[in-house]
Amino acid sequence: MNDLQENFPRAQQLTVPEALQRAYAYWNAGKAVQAEELCRHVLLAWPYQSDAMHLLGLIAHAYGRLDMAVSHIRQACQAANAPAIYFSNLAEMCRQKGLLVEAEQAAQRAVRMAPQLVDAWNNLGIILQESGKLEASLDCLQRVLVLQPNDARGHNNLANTWRRMSRLEQAEQHYKKALELDPNYAEAHSNLAFLLNTHGKFDEAAAAARHAIDLNPKLVDAYLNLADVEVARLRYADALHSLDMLYSFAPQHIAGLTARAQILKKMERNEEALAWANRAVLSAPDHANAHHTLGQVLQALGRHDEALHAFDQAVLLPGNVAEEALLARAALFMESGRSEDAIIAFDQVLQQFPASIRALTARNDTKVYQADDPDINMLEAALVQAGSLPLLDRTAAHFALGKAYLDTGNSARAFHHLHAANGLKRATFTYDSVATRQWMERIATTFTTDLKNLDDVGGAPSDLPVFIVGMPRSGTTLVEQILASHPQVHGAGELSALRLAIEAAGAFPPDLATMPADRLRAIGQDYLRRVAPFAHGKDRLVDKMPANFLYAGLIPMILSGARIIHCRRDPVDTCLSCYSKHFVGEQLFTYDLTELGEFHRAYQILMSQLRQVLPADRFIEVDYEAVVDNLEAEAQRLVAFIGLPWDEACLQFHKTRRVVRTASVNQVRQPIYKTSKGRWQKHAAYLGPLLAALGIGAA
Repeated sequence: MNDLQENFPRAQQLTVPEALQRAYAYWNAGKAVQAEELCRHVLLAWPYQSDAMHLLGLIAHAYGRLDMAVSHIRQACQAANAPAIYFSNLAEMCRQKGLLVEAEQAAQRAVRMAPQLVDAWNNLGIILQESGKLEASLDCLQRVLVLQPNDARGHNNLANTWRRMSRLEQAEQHYKKALELDPNYAEAHSNLAFLLNTHGKFDEAAAAARHAIDLNPKLVDAYLNLADVEVARLRYADALHSLDMLYSFAPQHIAGLTARAQILKKMERNEEALAWANRAVLSAPDHANAHHTLGQVLQALGRHDEALHAFDQAVLLPGNVAEEALLARAALFMESGRSEDAIIAFDQVLQQFPASIRALTARNDTKVYQADDPDINMLEAALVQAGSLPLLDRTAAHFALGKAYLDTGNSARAFHHLHAANGLKRATFTYDSVATRQWMERIATTFTTDLKNLDDVGGAPSDLPVFIVGMPRSGTTLVEQILASHPQVHGAGELSALRLAIEAAGAFPPDLATMPADRLRAIGQDYLRRVAPFAHGKDRLVDKMPANFLYAGLIPMILSGARIIHCRRDPVDTCLSCYSKHFVGEQLFTYDLTELGEFHRAYQILMSQLRQVLPADRFIEVDYEAVVDNLEAEAQRLVAFIGLPWDEACLQFHKTRRVVRTASVNQVRQPIYKTSKGRWQKHAAYLGPLLAALGIGAA
């Protein structure tokens, strides 16, 4: 045997086997430094000795050096006599690095070598689970419980697979069994937090995730699950704080990188999100979710060809995001006006995932339902098993069925589902209707001076911006599409640039009496800097963020050449359309009929005030019903208002190929139709709270 004394005097004539035995004893006693020191001296005497390499891999992993850990254990597995546990450990570390193909190969080898090795079956089950091979994962993890019925980890892992298969009752049963067997099992508490979150039990979910962190402060999934809970509650800053804690000890963890990118995208900090998404892909180029996240961020930035490529990559790679990535492709086609491609893409999702609630609900805007549409029965059947559906899927199914029954003229069933959908959504966040109304009242009282003489204000001079404002679903997308069909106009969609520029300057509404002209001009310049990349060289840029009506009084003071178009529509039709939509953005006032009516009343009062003070050459109002009744006259008025020559293309707006990312994406691809005028009348019996809040008697 090799003698270590020459290289390691403290080894006291130890042979390599003796040194390794002592190194492993140190490791098991928690003395990693001494264990590593002995291993390195073993390697000086016997380079690449497999047991020393394996232990160095375990030590590197414990210190969060995952790349080094994988490298060491790969080397250990090269030995002819490498035991099954080495391949099992290699599988787990490759899984953590996102190398699912290599992970599965190593785990399969481990279970072939040692069919009774519970760790190997557990690891293989988890890898198959993360690769989307759920039936195979189920077989592996059920085998674990045959071998070791009271293995808490086996119950936890099996629960994870049931959860991914949307069998939530079975999942909960096994999580609870795991915790019964081991009440201090941090991973099970963390996973139970995830399950509670999907059911909308946010407080319980957050408590479970925090308990998991208390039990194991370096449990990555617990921080991720806590961040997910905060995202579900729309508390993005708190979610980022959870990820900051994770980052402090696992800065390269792929799930942490992608989660941060996703949250930043929700916060509309898209350039930052792109940096994190790119970092995730560079760190793990074979990780499906990294590519999917990159695609979502690129989509938000309007880089659609690159986004489509990223989604395609996510579909091809092993993982659990294939369904989401296929749906993202379909949504991208819809936004781009490629409706036929979108329909084909939705069909592809359902071919691969026949029970996909997300596909059935996401494609509801591509069709007008008939009473015999099979999607209706499929969605109704899914809701019979509502306890097994995640909250998001339940909510989406109710919204889709609400639309389906509105299309088929069944008001009773439509509002049964719309009330359920809105109730589920409303329970997920905090919204103060009174505080919102008071804020809008403060805005109205701020802009009481005559703004028609703005020569002394001197906002940033530019004819580029055209703001379309109003309530959601009031015709803002239609008006934008008409204008964007003009060759000198670019429709940029719903931009957050104005809100961000104003918030960066301080509280809103401001004290106009004390705000100097240079500060007002600086806000306008900040806005122009933010939107310039979206103009694409056109003379006019349309910013169609409906909520910019809140800032309409300030716009002429910060942007001296900007034009404002206020879209109006019958209040009840507007609110009914809002109530029937599951918005992607945070339209928090739309999920309760009373709150919706109260918001609309406050909006009307604010616009009534602003109408008196906004300069006539920079502010016009257009009624949705007028556009529907006389498209040509209203289109000509709009084009003249923004100072451009008339172009007939504006009458063929439905043929314009451009990206539309709003709830009206499908409607603006069609010619003008009048069926939505006054449609609330036939549903009046179900709109009592809304009519009362609006001060309108039922018909």
